[in-house]
Amino acid sequence: MGTSVQVTPLSGAYGEGPLCYLLAVDGFRFLLDCGWTDLCDTSQLQPLAKVAPTIDAVLLSHPDMMHLGALPYAMKHLGLSAPVYATEPVFRLGLLTMYDHFLSRWQVSDFDLFTLDDVDAAFQNVVRLKYSQNYILNDKGEGIVIAPHVAGHLLGGTVWKITKDGEDVVYAVDFNHRKEMHLNGTVLGSFVRPAVLITDAYNALNNQGYRKKQDQDFIDSLVKVLASGGSVLLPVDTAGRVLELLLILDKYWGDRRLEYPIYFLTNVSTSTIDYVKSFLEWMGDQIAKSFESSRANAFLLKKVTLIINKEELEKLGGTPKVVLASMASLEVGFSHGIFVEMANEARNLVLFTEKGQFGTLARMLQVDPPPKAVKVTMSKRIPLVGDELKAYEEEQERIKKEEAIKASLVKEEELKASHGPNAKASEPMVIDASSSRKSAKAGSHFGGNNDIFIDGFVPPSTSVAPMFPFFENTAEWDDFGEVINPDDYTMKQEEMDSTLMLGPGDGLDGKIDDGSARLLLDSAPSKVISNEITVQVKCSLVYMDFEGRSDGRSVKSVIAHVAPLKLVLVHGSAEATEHLKMHCSKNLDSHVYAPQIEETIDVTSDLCAYKVQLSEKLMSNIICKKV
Repeated sequence: MGTSVQVTPLSGAYGEGPLCYLLAVDGFRFLLDCGWTDLCDTSQLQPLAKVAPTIDAVLLSHPDMMHLGALPYAMKHLGLSAPVYATEPVFRLGLLTMYDHFLSRWQVSDFDLFTLDDVDAAFQNVVRLKYSQNYILNDKGEGIVIAPHVAGHLLGGTVWKITKDGEDVVYAVDFNHRKEMHLNGTVLGSFVRPAVLITDAYNALNNQGYRKKQDQDFIDSLVKVLASGGSVLLPVDTAGRVLELLLILDKYWGDRRLEYPIYFLTNVSTSTIDYVKSFLEWMGDQIAKSFESSRANAFLLKKVTLIINKEELEKLGGTPKVVLASMASLEVGFSHGIFVEMANEARNLVLFTEKGQFGTLARMLQVDPPPKAVKVTMSKRIPLVGDELKAYEEEQERIKKEEAIKASLVKEEELKASHGPNAKASEPMVIDASSSRKSAKAGSHFGGNNDIFIDGFVPPSTSVAPMFPFFENTAEWDDFGEVINPDDYTMKQEEMDSTLMLGPGDGLDGKIDDGSARLLLDSAPSKVISNEITVQVKCSLVYMDFEGRSDGRSVKSVIAHVAPLKLVLVHGSAEATEHLKMHCSKNLDSHVYAPQIEETIDVTSDLCAYKVQLSEKLMSNIICKKV
């Protein structure tokens, strides 16, 4: 019997929903990705809720909403508490993606599914691994080795290899075999005959043209609009495919000496680029070589301005410009508001570089033919004034009083409990607030021990006299003085990382851009006002594929080259999944599976591998010979 392997899709099977899969290897349960859409619909997470408390480890493959968006919610509400494994860029950029998503939601709604603290808590214990680093699991996962490998598609993107007893399970979704401006292609082609390959059918029906021509068409379409006096909106993700777009724009603007302004607008745009500048070793060979030879960092963007609010754009008015704004779905974020402003001008262009998530405004606009008018909800957060502010303050005062009463009752209970059976013998002194304040002032001269009162002290009958706590110094001494433990004075790596990440102050400064931090730290009471408007869509709408995934032809050839013993297809429309399943069944010497959501399939290897343990008696009688 080989290593027991079962796969259960929890989301993202026979459809383009977020990616989330349960993989059990000899009873050790991996959660492969933990995605959510920009709509944040909790009903999508019901299959995950059933298994979340039983998960032993979470493996993240890419730093975007579709791969890790549900992680903070699952850890707060669904009982997910397993360690999380990811590469450094997936950890950092995933964190920023979740910050941006929360801030975008919070600015237009009373968003309460998770907070920034929940995001921090979810990412706090992420174990960061380097590419090709073998990480040996212990305890329940003893004998299992996990290793991340280059996937392409997004910075830090990972193909996970899970090995047990010499058999490999490979999880490879959203990989890209092509070399790009900032990323190398995937190394998936170097794997040969794994026991199980779990991959996606997302692009099985799509075929792409040459990259150079694609880049040229992209720039030409932008310049044409800008030259005619229009502006261009590119709805993008926070820290994923947008990095490739920024490099393309920066390069062509420099080559052609174009002067039209380019803006990158998210709540965390400056933090994103600051982090990315330090991730050169995770990028393509070309970027690393140019840095080694000339110390030129590709992400010192010369033609792109990073902004974190719309004020800069409003100053420009109708000047032709290119704006890359989050979110790509147009549901929330800066892109939502800018789309509403730009949509009714025929000379403007909204250029989509990725397929919109199902049920979002972006997906609605990408249908053919696009709608002439769409209904959108415009919301904004405004400070409370007048009667509303007064009512809010009164409510807060009432809540504070209730909490104070509760706290004093708890304190009294504790005091009674601490006196135990001698409570009657020595009633505790009742000290009013004024006398305690006087005592506090008096005691401040004597080391500030304000909670010790000698007057009225009745010692229990069992004690000899009132005693103060006394701790004997048992430190060791040598010829040079007290022996110290260096570990007490060295900061652990994780603590250093979290300190660096938090920076000074409230812990928000180092992670979120100043403007966003100010917005959050502004504790002035506020409310959200919303109104539904109909937007006349007169601007041009264009879709160009810059998703950075292997196309159908390439996916088929990569799978044929890897030639797994068993193939599991997930994440793709029903047509794409069936098409790839049919193709692989005909052309591969593999068992091909395409499970539905919550359908568990057993892909245990047919190889007969047995573990044999020799007894001490037998081992001692063996005569070993060198061969």
